[in-house]
Amino acid sequence: MNSPVYAFTKEAGQIINSGQSRSLVLTGNITDLFFTGGEQGDYVPLMNYLTEQWSVKGTLLVSYELNGPIRFLNEKDEQKVRDGWERLHEDTDNQHAIDLALARTRKRLEALRAQPRSSFDSCMKRAEGNPTYALEFLRQLCIVSRTQVEGQSLLWEDLVILIEGGDFLLPEGEIARLGDVDRQRVSVGVDWFSDPGFINGGDTVILLAESLSLLNPRISRLPQVLQVEVESPDEAARLHMIHWYMQRVSTGREIRLWDTPEALSRMTAGLSSHALLQLLRLAEYSGSTLTPEDVIGKVEHYIQGQLGVDVVEFKRPGHGLEDVVGFTRMKAFMKRDFIPRIQSRGKGALPGAAVGGAIGSGKSFLLEAIAGELGMVVLVLKNIRSKWFGGTDVLFERLKRIVYALDKTMVFIDEADTQFGGVGEDAHATERRLTGKIQAMMSDPALRGKTTWLLITARIHLLSPDIRRPGRAGSLILPILDPVGEDREAFIRWVLSPVLADEESPETLDQAVTELSPYLNGYYAAAFAELRSDLLAKAEMNGTETLSLDMIRDTIMDYIPPSVESTRRYQELQALINCTRLQLLPEGVTRDNLEEQKDSWHKELRALEVEGVR
Repeated sequence: MNSPVYAFTKEAGQIINSGQSRSLVLTGNITDLFFTGGEQGDYVPLMNYLTEQWSVKGTLLVSYELNGPIRFLNEKDEQKVRDGWERLHEDTDNQHAIDLALARTRKRLEALRAQPRSSFDSCMKRAEGNPTYALEFLRQLCIVSRTQVEGQSLLWEDLVILIEGGDFLLPEGEIARLGDVDRQRVSVGVDWFSDPGFINGGDTVILLAESLSLLNPRISRLPQVLQVEVESPDEAARLHMIHWYMQRVSTGREIRLWDTPEALSRMTAGLSSHALLQLLRLAEYSGSTLTPEDVIGKVEHYIQGQLGVDVVEFKRPGHGLEDVVGFTRMKAFMKRDFIPRIQSRGKGALPGAAVGGAIGSGKSFLLEAIAGELGMVVLVLKNIRSKWFGGTDVLFERLKRIVYALDKTMVFIDEADTQFGGVGEDAHATERRLTGKIQAMMSDPALRGKTTWLLITARIHLLSPDIRRPGRAGSLILPILDPVGEDREAFIRWVLSPVLADEESPETLDQAVTELSPYLNGYYAAAFAELRSDLLAKAEMNGTETLSLDMIRDTIMDYIPPSVESTRRYQELQALINCTRLQLLPEGVTRDNLEEQKDSWHKELRALEVEGVR
């Protein structure tokens, strides 16, 4: 089986070979495992993978791990650099290049000049466990690399320096708020990456950091610093690991799958190679058949571990459209037009939809029923804002990696008006970035047919116009209206049928609906559900399963609905005005009288706003 192809290596190689940049930041899935290739290939951490892939003729590869030693690929390469270092400093006054560069006071500078010169080996030793010293030492190795003495280069090869933990070495934050040591390392980094000699030379520095936003902006915003994203494994890469493990690593125990390895690779979309390897090892150890439930549980656990349970939730609704009371026209539209477009993988696939309507109208329940019908993965975004500085950007980048890795997904965003900020000047910079990035994902052609964004809100008018445009959630804006006519009667029957006395005939149920209907004017989905719960509780407290018609009437008469009529009407009007399907507007609204009807709705909105309703 062919080895997986990692796009980031090709992209980074093109940048280095073309000389576009000499300072790269690898971000994203940097803590995962990568296949080295070949008959005896293995899955190894990124630093090991890069060391093997980029140790080519004409380069000297140097790696540095935070608080660890500086390593060369072999002793021969280390000796070449040692010889160049010693030759550069043997006849110069600059005997302590690193100490002098890091000296903070004139007194310290004079003391260093009076000391004997440090050797290459002593510098290597001091760099271990001293990140600031190590960073300056690496910078000066690049000076050695591009220096010529008597017309000859001290090093014929170019250096490729891999630095792990770049976000810890050069942490984000305002310079004035950083500690002295962090500030000094940032200063070294800026000097290094801005040095014209380095920019125009042949050496390359590659920083590893989960997110560019975790690097200090003095570094990440340098135009010469380029980012390369390390993506999560795609289906082909996951399939390769499954075959590789089953054929080469298994200790003799059989790995039993409910289906083929191809089915497993499809269901593990979103998992890292690390997480997939854990799943395979568990299946091998237990000896039991790996089931779809096991895989789904692992995917859920992994994604929630990446983002946090307070950020994302998986939903597998247990109800479908048949369990939704009323909404006759809407359910017909869902089956005929909405569900087929969600299922589509072609150009006709629906990128997103927004569902508006008054509070308590049943928006979330109806959309969850769609998910139950389709049996798709439902990712519910609860809150992608972090209280920590820079945390929101990191959460979004993790979310982005997961969404792009998943195959066929519905992303629910309930209370969407509070999840997104604005994009205007009054909005916070973090909110503007977050909203802009989510909008870009919604309209990304690469996600069309893979991801459907479903935004649910009672305040559809508070969503950014950029989100409400076609190609995003504005491709389909649905109004969820209160039940009328037969739908309203269906709700009343649903409320009464569980508690009406057993001896009552169907004709009596019809009579009860007719008799009690006037007392239920102004009720909506949530109010009907609450009344049903009250009646069931009443029957339970009475020690019976049913109630008489008089007891039901008394319960209804005792209930006073909350005073939210004006607010609900305002929200319903906004849903009507923003609706993008004529067939879903109230009966009697046609193309001929649509503009007239909209004018009427706008007038009613303005009247409510004068009263202070928003």
